[in-house]
Amino acid sequence: MPNYKYSIYVIELSKKVYSENRKFREANPQFNGVLECLYVGMTSKDPKERFEQHKKGTLSKKGHNLSSSIVHKYGLYLRGSLYNHIGPISTKAEALKMEEQLAIELRRKRYAVWFN
Repeated sequence: MPNYKYSIYVIELSKKVYSENRKFREANPQFNGVLECLYVGMTSKDPKERFEQHKKGTLSKKGHNLSSSIVHKYGLYLRGSLYNHIGPISTKAEALKMEEQLAIELRRKRYAVWFN
């Protein structure tokens, strides 16, 4: 089995996501409107390439949508300062765990965060 390297990334979202998306709002009761709305994800690609996939609504070879609808509609840009401290991760399971941990940590800091 190949030894993939996964990366965690953070995308800043337009604050419109908070007022326009009920699920996003319900997932972030701690949000007070001061800090930003964010999306935390993990990828085996370069974070810039992954962001472009989200924004373009890229489809897989089998026709599956590879983008998050929230990032497609509200994504602004990558926030490297919030994830550059996290090095490459060797397994998908570890990357998924790190994605969740970072999202929870950012919510504790009063950001509004979406992750899968």
